[in-house]
Amino acid sequence: MEEVKPSPIGTVSGPDGKEPKSLEEWRGVLRHSTAHIMAQAVMRLWPGTQLAIGPSIEDGFYYDFKLPNDQRFKEEDLVQIEKEMKKIIKENQSFVRQEINIDKAKEVFGDQPFKLEIIDAVENAGITGEFQDEVEKGNTVSLYKNGDGFVDLCRGPHVPSTGAIPAFKLLRVAGSYWRGSEANPSLQRVYGTAWESKELLDEHLYRLEEAEKRDHRRLGVELDLFHFPPEIGSGLAVFHPKGARIRMLLEDFSRREHLENGYEPVWTPHTAKSDLFAISGHLGWYQEGMYPGMELDGSTYYLKPMNCPMHVLIYKDRLRSYRELPLRLYELGTVYRYERSGVLHGLARVRALTQDDSHIFCAPDQLSEELASILKFILKVLTTFGLKDFQAELSTRPEKYVGDLKDWDIATEALKDALISAGIDYVVSEGDGAFYAPKIDVHLKDAIGRKWQVSTMQVDLQMPKLFDLEFIGKDNERHRPYMVHRVLFGSVERFYAILLEHFAGAMPTWLCPTHARVLPVRNDHEDYAKEIVAMANAEGLSFDIQEANEPLGARVRKAKLEKLPYILVVGDQDVEAKTVGVNLRGTNDPERGVGVEEIIARIKSEIDRYALAGE
Repeated sequence: MEEVKPSPIGTVSGPDGKEPKSLEEWRGVLRHSTAHIMAQAVMRLWPGTQLAIGPSIEDGFYYDFKLPNDQRFKEEDLVQIEKEMKKIIKENQSFVRQEINIDKAKEVFGDQPFKLEIIDAVENAGITGEFQDEVEKGNTVSLYKNGDGFVDLCRGPHVPSTGAIPAFKLLRVAGSYWRGSEANPSLQRVYGTAWESKELLDEHLYRLEEAEKRDHRRLGVELDLFHFPPEIGSGLAVFHPKGARIRMLLEDFSRREHLENGYEPVWTPHTAKSDLFAISGHLGWYQEGMYPGMELDGSTYYLKPMNCPMHVLIYKDRLRSYRELPLRLYELGTVYRYERSGVLHGLARVRALTQDDSHIFCAPDQLSEELASILKFILKVLTTFGLKDFQAELSTRPEKYVGDLKDWDIATEALKDALISAGIDYVVSEGDGAFYAPKIDVHLKDAIGRKWQVSTMQVDLQMPKLFDLEFIGKDNERHRPYMVHRVLFGSVERFYAILLEHFAGAMPTWLCPTHARVLPVRNDHEDYAKEIVAMANAEGLSFDIQEANEPLGARVRKAKLEKLPYILVVGDQDVEAKTVGVNLRGTNDPERGVGVEEIIARIKSEIDRYALAGE
């Protein structure tokens, strides 16, 4: 936990008077208070606005509005709202908390239908959806008043006054739906960020600017890697030749590493009868995330949302001996999940995803050692990509779960032991495990400090029971195996997106579809350039050539925009001496007169080094 320093924003105005326990909690209070100030500014500028909700989120806040007469915010309106917010901050209005009964609250918010719905939910405890954790059944609600009579329904806490907001910035406008459902009224969401100093705000805005430059969706188009044809459907990507080559390199790497570490390859179909997913529990627990069934030959078939039930059937095909355990099954398996359109995000959130999926079946006395081994394997592979900053999250039993408490305790303790053995920093997320298993999620920080969730492993003590899995032990008796679910990349698509953004499109040489481009200065140098390409390709490298059909400078600029690792220029002296001029990505000092065999050997060595990076 980050060291808690004296509050940068003073005491808080809340129901219990307790100070936040961490700097992040302080920031949450600061940002939620700024959201209230934004709502107050919008009400001043657009009287009659209907207010929805305005929580703090990671690194910022938002508020959802419905403007009078269905008006729409324009980006330039953010400047006007900011100006009004600064006035409110300068006025240094106190945040005053008040508790009132339900009937009085309905009078206060009589012209605010969304607030009335929240009040009804407090009264009846019947709310679900986006903010179901924000209310609890009761006879009173709390509100906050400040300044010119602005009032908002809120549990708090807040900073003492509007003048305690040191630095903020409004970022963008987006569409949203009330309570997150497309069946409800559409709203406008204004996002912003707030920090305890202008310096920290400026640092955050710089990170956002860098993130925009690195957005994998933009890079996918600029580098001709992939796109999402509307004729196919939302969340379904097609990969172009260069993009598919990167994907192939990632998948080949995954296959090789798994085979070298004792995993057995399997393959399973993309669809199965409903019976399978009924036994596994997916139809009972996960059906809203599955594509609708297809009626064929008197049965209902589903596109698979997970590979695990089919891997279980491979294990169950015959009675196993303890001598076969642990049995590590591995598949690059494509699964299909019906994500809502509002949460789709390029390759990072898709509807068809390929997981480097493994399911490990082991004896009970092998579990702790196997989990520790899996976690070390995960970290070794991830470091191969130059990713070094990791944190794990242990998610424990949720409120709704299947299985026995004793089994959950065994699985959770085994995961804790694995984390300690691997020596990785971790936090505990109480109640966030899957319905059938506790889990470990591995998070990494990228080049600009953003956190991404990648690898996951879960100890499943339920599916072996559901499918009645057994093995013959040393005592010649039948025993129940334990089952571990594990993905390393998370999904190939998501990991691809993370790498593109981490490297800003300049992928490591070994992951580039083209290692070098050879540029002849004139047409009469092209035969020599073709010789270089042939020599390199014979050594397993990927070189190409761009003929001298336009000025050299233009061709160099084009190669740099494609983020190629090496640009090799050949002219008169190079043809005579069998050399090249080397333009290395990221440098402005070309090398002259480098031998062809030398540069080929150098690039091969650079590509080969990645195999040792995770050692």
